[in-house]
Amino acid sequence: MEKFVQLSAKACPLPFSNLNTDQILPARYLKWPRSKGLGTVLFQDLRFDADGNQKKDFPLNQLLWQSAKILVAGRNFGGGSSREAAVYALYDYGFRCVIAPSFGDIFAQNAVKNGLVTAVVSDADVADMAAAVSSNPERPVTIDLDRRTIVCGDRTYAFEIDPVSRNQLLNGWDDVDLTESYRDQIVRFSIEHRARQPWAVPARAGTQVS
Repeated sequence: MEKFVQLSAKACPLPFSNLNTDQILPARYLKWPRSKGLGTVLFQDLRFDADGNQKKDFPLNQLLWQSAKILVAGRNFGGGSSREAAVYALYDYGFRCVIAPSFGDIFAQNAVKNGLVTAVVSDADVADMAAAVSSNPERPVTIDLDRRTIVCGDRTYAFEIDPVSRNQLLNGWDDVDLTESYRDQIVRFSIEHRARQPWAVPARAGTQVS
């Protein structure tokens, strides 16, 4: 997984509350392999009408925000079902961070496993940032994961993120890498456990137990 330390990029305002995983990636696309390009159908039913025409008022359909890597969203982003493919779609489209007042728990867990930062700020801060990037779409927003800060114009906002998730993202670790980071402690525990309770260690095949 790619490390995430700091990102300075364009941010797209999407301050709608309760955007669920079915709206992020409609269920009919779950049959697609990721290699087909899930980013192309991100927010499909919100971005397009029944005839496949773009909805001009949807932010991602506006040229100014099509290259955005940061999403400024509303409360409970990613609620609903546990589909990890919703995170794939966001990441494959190009997003590397979503800023919101809260996230669906499973969505946030899936996000860290795929290198997507979920930055939690207040409703007021989301409204403030959304207004700032709406008034000046070229304004870069800087996410500093190490310091847990967001800089937007002349304002700096603090954000919250699960500390274990933050550590994984900073190091580019998946869950296996995270476990490997405790290798020394695991080995030490195993040695001490064998010494304290040798009777609890299964005998190897062919070994006679007295």
